[in-house]
Amino acid sequence: MEWLVLVHVLAAIVGVGPVFFYLVLFRKNQTANELSYSVRLSAKLDFFPKIGGTLAVLSGIALVVLGSYGSFMQLWLFGSLLLYVLIQIVVIGLIAPRVKELHALLSGTEGEAAIQNSLHTAIRQWFVVACVLGFVLFMMMIAKPDI
Repeated sequence: MEWLVLVHVLAAIVGVGPVFFYLVLFRKNQTANELSYSVRLSAKLDFFPKIGGTLAVLSGIALVVLGSYGSFMQLWLFGSLLLYVLIQIVVIGLIAPRVKELHALLSGTEGEAAIQNSLHTAIRQWFVVACVLGFVLFMMMIAKPDI
C-alpha cells in the first residue's frame, strides 16, 4: 500500500504541479517573441498534467478501494476529486482554447496586438484560478479535513 501512496503523491505533483509554472510562463509584459516561445513551451509542458493527472486519479481511486480511507463521500476525498475536475475544466476547457487562439494570432499578422493582449490577460487570470484550486487541492490532500 505504501508504494501506491508514493505513486499517488508523485503523480499528483507531476499532474498538478505544472499549473503553478504556467504563471511564470505567461507572465505580464512579455514581448511577442517571448510570448510565442511561452506558448510553444506550454504545449510541451501539457504532457505532464495529462499523464500525471490521470495516474493520480487512478492511484487515488485504487487507494480508496484497497485502503482504509472510507468512501468517496468523505469531504476531503470528494472535495479533492471535485477540485481536480474543476482544474481540468479550467485548463482544458477554458485555457487551452485561448492558448491555441493566441498561438494562431502570434503566427499571423502583427495587427492583432489588442486581441493578443486580451487573450494573454485572460489566460493569466484563468491560470491564477487553476493555481488557487491546485493549492486548495493539495491542502485538502494533506490536511484531510473531516467535517
